[in-house]
Amino acid sequence: MINMTLTSLRNTSNFFDIDDVATIVNGRKKEEIGYFVPKIFKKEFEKFILELQKKRKKELLKKVLKASRKDIIKDGTISDGIM
Repeated sequence: MINMTLTSLRNTSNFFDIDDVATIVNGRKKEEIGYFVPKIFKKEFEKFILELQKKRKKELLKKVLKASRKDIIKDGTISDGIM
């Protein structure tokens, strides 16, 4: 993995020629901002993102399920529509 600063983005001819994942760092604050993923890793990265989104959705659905289990429907009460 390559470390690059925000000023490297200004020199796009060198920045977009890399063939490795780059960590983008704020040069002044010395903190990571994000990553640049080159085109050669596009398919693998998209698969990774889809799996990550599925995992987040499953975790959210588990939270909804736990909350709906605590909200017991008895006679005379109205359901919230979650089943």
